[in-house]
Parts: sequence; C-alpha cells; structure tokens
Amino acid sequence: MNTQTISESQGIIQENLDYTLFSWSKQKGINPIAVKHAEGVYLYDYDDKRYIDFSSGLMNVNIGHGNQRITDAVVKQMQEVSYVTPSCVTKVRGELGKKLAEICPGDLNKAFFTLCGATSIENGIKLARLYTGRHKILSRYQSYHGSSNGAMTASGDPRKLAVDSQQAPNFVHFDLPYLYRWEFSEEALLKESVASLERIIAYEGPANIAAILLEGESGSSGCLQYPAGYLKAVREICSKHGILLIMDEVMSGFGRTGKWFGFENHDIIPDMIAMAKGLTCGYLPFGCLMVSDQIASKYDDNYLSLGLTYSAHPVSCAAALETLKIYEDENLIENAAVMGKYIEQRIEEMKLIHPSIGDFRNTGLLGCIELVKNRKTKEPMAPFNAAAVDMVVMNKVAAKIRALGMYTFVRWGYVFIAPPLCITKAQIDEGLAIISEAIKIADEFVY
Repeated sequence: MNTQTISESQGIIQENLDYTLFSWSKQKGINPIAVKHAEGVYLYDYDDKRYIDFSSGLMNVNIGHGNQRITDAVVKQMQEVSYVTPSCVTKVRGELGKKLAEICPGDLNKAFFTLCGATSIENGIKLARLYTGRHKILSRYQSYHGSSNGAMTASGDPRKLAVDSQQAPNFVHFDLPYLYRWEFSEEALLKESVASLERIIAYEGPANIAAILLEGESGSSGCLQYPAGYLKAVREICSKHGILLIMDEVMSGFGRTGKWFGFENHDIIPDMIAMAKGLTCGYLPFGCLMVSDQIASKYDDNYLSLGLTYSAHPVSCAAALETLKIYEDENLIENAAVMGKYIEQRIEEMKLIHPSIGDFRNTGLLGCIELVKNRKTKEPMAPFNAAAVDMVVMNKVAAKIRALGMYTFVRWGYVFIAPPLCITKAQIDEGLAIISEAIKIADEFVY
C-alpha cells in the first residue's frame, strides 16, 4: 500500500462528501467505501482491499457484479437506438414483455415498465384506484415499499416518520406480528393475524379499499416471515371483497427466495406484481408493474392514465432481458435455494457458539440474524428504530464486519445475509467466518 494509492482513495471519498448527498444518513462523520471495481461476490476499493458482498448491494445484484453479458447487451442496444418515446416500440420491449409473461404465473401477462421499485409501487397504487374506483390502500407496519411520497406512506418503516407531515392520504396500516416474538403457536398467530386484518377491513369499509399491498417476502424490516397460510388467507379475503392484491417483489423477486417470486413460496397469484432490483440487478435503473389480463382489458377501450418519460427505455429493457437469460443459463434460482439451505445449516452451528444469536429468518438467500442480549427474554441487542445511543454494540459489530472485509446491511439488531445468487459454499463459509468473528462483540453483552 503506497501513499499515492491512499491519496487517490481519500481524494475520491472527499470529493463525494463535498459535492454529493448520501441516502438515509447524516452527512458528516461517514466513511464510505470507495469502490474501484467489482466482480462476482466481491467489491474492491482503491487500496486493493477486497470485500465480500453479503447483501448483494441493496439486495439487488442477484447475478453478481461485473457480468459482461449485460455490458454487451447494453452496448449493442445503444448502437441501434438508445431512446424512443414510450408511444413508439422496440423489438427488445416486446421480447422482454413476452419473457416476463412466461415467468409470471396465472394471467399476469401485461408489463408496464417503470424506472425503479418506488415508481412500480406508485403506479400499482394509482392503477388499483383507477381500476376499482376505490381509494384506500392497506399495507403492513414493518414493511418498506420505496421512498417516493406514496410508496413511503404505504411503507410501515420508521424512515417515513420524519416526513409524516407530507404523507399521502388514504393509507391504512395493520400489524402482523412475527413468530419469534409471538408468545403462542404459529396456528394462533395465523388465526389472530387473519382476524385482525378482517376487522380492519370491516372498520374501513371493504367497498372503500382498492388494494392490499404486501411484500412477497419481508426484507429490510428484518425478514419477518408470514405465518404459514397467511398469504392464502389474504388472497381469499381480497377475492371475496373485490380488493386487488399487489405483491411487492422489488426485493424478494427474481430468484432471491429460491423461486422467481417470493409469493410463489405461498402458492398464491396476485393481481399485480411490482418489480425492480433483480430485474436488472442494478446494472441499470429499471422497474416493472406486471398486471393481470383482467385488469389490463379494462383499458382496451378506456384511457390508461399512467405514463413515464423513460417507460420501456430500450437500453434498460436490453439489460433486463439479458439478466433474465443469465438467471436461466447459470441456474441461479436453483443455486439460491440450495445455498439458502446450506446457510441455514451453518447458522444453526453458529448458534451453538454465539449466545447472542436469537433467531435466523431466511428464505432462499434473503435472511437476517437477529441478535439479542438474552435468549430467554429476547431483549434485542438494539430495538426497533433504535436511537444512536442504543446502537453502540451493533455499530461495533458493523465496524468489525467491514474491517474484516465484508460489505453487508446491518440495521438495528439485524445482520442481513443476502449474497448474490451465484455464491458458492466456499464463499458462504468465508462470509460467515467474518460474521462469526464480529458477533463475538455482541456475545460479550449477553446476560
């Protein structure tokens, strides 16, 4: 390591700090990684330090970093045409729509292309209201659907609290406890959760409710799993009352849970699917709202009041189409299911040596470790929406993880494990060894 290399790294970081703003962060006192290049499951900084990426960026780089098939597809498309208005069509737009229709179950055959997860959610909410003529949207506390105004209001994430005064109207939240912190059986949890939802629907008036919005599998809130049978019950309730079911698959979609979509683990078919992240794996910004034929047919002869300047952007469509081919060619979805089981086995072994591991919730390669101060009382190592004073231990854990050469998502008392779907057992062992070493810090605070 030489002075010139250190100077280059420091200069890059400082220029970013001086001239750009960082998401979800105070702007002073932060120390971001200056990433020079990335390949597979690894990031490399300007000091040539390697970091294993155990959260796939923000749970979006499913195919891994640096896959040049995407580069080639994007360049080829740009050499032909880089942009057309959404009222024009390109070959790749139709091919991508057809491919998504093949992947999606039931009659989810119509794609409205967006820019990201939040715009997929926003347009799903708008379309649900237009189609039903109703105005209320129900969603879960402890969920996240995006940072735009409507998507943030729909979320049950505490990041929205700072902008509550600007929240959008006609959103109603319901609570859904999770099994680890439920005192009774999973059957009792299912019964209470369904009954609670039915009460809220009755209170709000089913004829007023346009849609229920749920994540296919919970992500950044802590991978809070549904009780078995819950989504089936929700699907039945929606069908009974003419309420649309929108599944947010922005994070849990495209192989992340060992299936194309998270909801497929629950044997249901929604009315709309919001997609982004794994659709292009972050190589380009892109999203999609997949809509059932039944909903789409209303607009055969009625005006569809949805539109975006960059809808169906041909270059992003090319990136998405090639990404879908990579999932299939490299058997990444099958690998996610197999590697997920391997991680679960390894975490069970880690529980024997780390008393701070309270719970591990995982589906495929979407999981998180919940750290606690006491397994009996389940007192969290850091509480929900923890203040800075409550994050001392977890900040030390996070710092150790980074120092040992890992990039991953640490939030409150959670350490997330969501590596790219191309990961191998050897790489899992490498990553878990780092987490194990860092968790020793938390172990010291167990009573």
